[in-house]
Amino acid sequence: MGGDEAMIVAGIGFRQSVEADEIVALVKQALERAALSRNDLNKLATIEALAALPAFTEAARQLDVAAIPVAQTVLLATAPHVRTQSARSIAAHGVGSVAEASALAAAGPQPQLVLERITSASATCALARSETGS
Repeated sequence: MGGDEAMIVAGIGFRQSVEADEIVALVKQALERAALSRNDLNKLATIEALAALPAFTEAARQLDVAAIPVAQTVLLATAPHVRTQSARSIAAHGVGSVAEASALAAAGPQPQLVLERITSASATCALARSETGS
């Protein structure tokens, strides 16, 4: 692979009551569904307003990846590329899926959605990839 390796980002949407273990379990489930390993994951991303919450930062620590906050303006720029359209998410954040938008926004140039949003009781997760090679 060398220079053609893809960067994988897990975008997370969640309720403030979520526990880190629920986020970690959902990310692992998403990776499994996409036929990826935990070692393929490079970043965990969410909206700026939630990025400093302990559950998110602890989940990133447990997964041994960077916790990335996504600014609202950057999140909104990904809206046309989000596949899931949740009325609740649109009303609250201006995008159909915080998980998909966060993953796409944090993946870098020319991101592609690898896995559409999946859900648990208090969180959502989507995976995006950005090719680092040509």
